[in-house]
Amino acid sequence: MARKQSLAKPLTGPDNLPQQTLVVDNGAHTIKAGFSSTSFDDSEPKPEDCQVIANCIARSTRDKRTYVGPELLDECWDFGELAFRRPVEKGFVVNWEGEKAIWERSFVDERAKLKCNPHETNLVLTESPNAPAALQRNADEMVFEEFEFASYYRTTAPTLNSYGPSPFPSTSDSAPGVPLGCLLVVDVGHSHTTITPLYHGRPFHSACRRLEIGGKTLTNRMKEVLSRTVEVQKEDWIVQEIKEDVGFISQSFSSDLERVWKGGLKDPREIDTSIVVDYVLPDYEAVKRGFARPHDPTISRKQRALGLDGGPREHIVTIGNERFTVPELLFTPSDIGMQQAGLPGTILQSIYSLPENLWQLFLANILVVGGSSKFAGFTERLESELRSRVSEDYIVRVAQAKDPLKNVWLGGARLAQNEAVLKEHVVTRQEYLEHGDLWTRRRFAGKVGR
Repeated sequence: MARKQSLAKPLTGPDNLPQQTLVVDNGAHTIKAGFSSTSFDDSEPKPEDCQVIANCIARSTRDKRTYVGPELLDECWDFGELAFRRPVEKGFVVNWEGEKAIWERSFVDERAKLKCNPHETNLVLTESPNAPAALQRNADEMVFEEFEFASYYRTTAPTLNSYGPSPFPSTSDSAPGVPLGCLLVVDVGHSHTTITPLYHGRPFHSACRRLEIGGKTLTNRMKEVLSRTVEVQKEDWIVQEIKEDVGFISQSFSSDLERVWKGGLKDPREIDTSIVVDYVLPDYEAVKRGFARPHDPTISRKQRALGLDGGPREHIVTIGNERFTVPELLFTPSDIGMQQAGLPGTILQSIYSLPENLWQLFLANILVVGGSSKFAGFTERLESELRSRVSEDYIVRVAQAKDPLKNVWLGGARLAQNEAVLKEHVVTRQEYLEHGDLWTRRRFAGKVGR
């Protein structure tokens, strides 16, 4: 990207930042974005202030349309057989041309709900921990040279969680711009899961750990097992909805597996219908979105699909052990041949890499965020497994954010309310053009000051 020589607007200095700040949590599956203001007089940021935008370009084989970013959720009515092109892979932006098109439609286009003038807007942008320098440079160039934001703060997503509301009842919320003292952030995202220990908002980079399982892996696994009874290999969106609607984390995996086992000729058993459900697939005519209902063994799937049993025509898939065996991969990746410890083991690897006198601090302050952590029973299972693996002398406390999907954005919005703190963190476009991209990366890493 060639640096632009002509400037459309006077450059903003660090002492006169714009009042408006755009906070963007640039996730692999969705972008969580919204405005905040550098003023303590504003009300506390709320999840309703945050827009969720599909971070993809989708092509429909049915209506032959291409949907860019927010158009997918706002304008698409048939999510069957969508082909996705995602600019974020494995947690990192690898296709800035595609990301640029999504940002332009989301923040610059006349139809955008979050339309802004970049010259009069600060930007807070998230990235994955330990991002390669080349990808950080691409992000800085895009922000300052293509969009020309007035100022910009690039930080890791886990860091902003420490500025969000406290998830623990015994800990009061800090003031805007003031991070929580000690926090171990478990972010179960779309591409992967990261574990990041934070002390007053600063990560211990050497203790950061990454588990290569996230929502995408679980969706692909769900497609694989469901395709044994119904063809859903091309239905990414529908299978993702199935996973979100009926998936849960088992508290006793072997016991639940026994309850849904049909048995054989010499060992007949009744299936526990409290676990097995019938999922009605959408046809985007009569049924706009799929839904689950209690399993009815008297219904013939083929007859119901043809409308031969007197009921409405419905495409049904019966889901049993898939409800909990797929999310179980977060705890036992070896089920699909991955040579990694599960989530509890990865968390303990992170904690044990720190000095021993810090172990108790982080075991008692574990925060769970991310869209793939919203399975029922997730927090209880994680706390139970951690409790069984550490000494009884330690207190183990695991809490989930009130809104796991938007908690990063809430933290960024609260940080942006404190103008003094925002000034300490941002790099202005004037400074970027004067000092260059290397100085900018060192500034965000905390290695140089003004």
